[in-house]
Amino acid sequence: MPDKFSKEVRSKIMSRIRSKNTSPEIELRKLLWSKGFRYRIHYQIKGDEKVVRPDITFVSKKIAIFVDGCFWHKCPECYVEPKSNVEFWRKKIKRNVARDEKDSRILKDSGWNVIRIWEHELKRDIDKVVEMIVQELSTLSRGKQIQ
Repeated sequence: MPDKFSKEVRSKIMSRIRSKNTSPEIELRKLLWSKGFRYRIHYQIKGDEKVVRPDITFVSKKIAIFVDGCFWHKCPECYVEPKSNVEFWRKKIKRNVARDEKDSRILKDSGWNVIRIWEHELKRDIDKVVEMIVQELSTLSRGKQIQ
């Protein structure tokens, strides 16, 4: 099925979609900040192959956090394929997933701990997600590495 919107309308819709500073990302950052945690946002980490910019970075602990949208990153739990312009979306989502895997590998190869959080996890229980991050930070403070 072809796209139900004209190119102009689709372009306007897509231009309003954020890749940084999304609502779930901001909400998580605010909670971490309120608990006294200080971090960098979109910090550039140079890997061998490319620069990776996690959503939230604890530089001294080498923790990189990504907040992944369920649609854009193909959540195994709640992703639903669009019914229009199917080929375009399949390719787009496939590229996103491949980039996510590559970025995670680059960071892990560089000694970083990578945490990926699904958008739906924040909606369901953001306090649980924050507690998990706090736990990871305290684990590293005791000298252990996250797997």
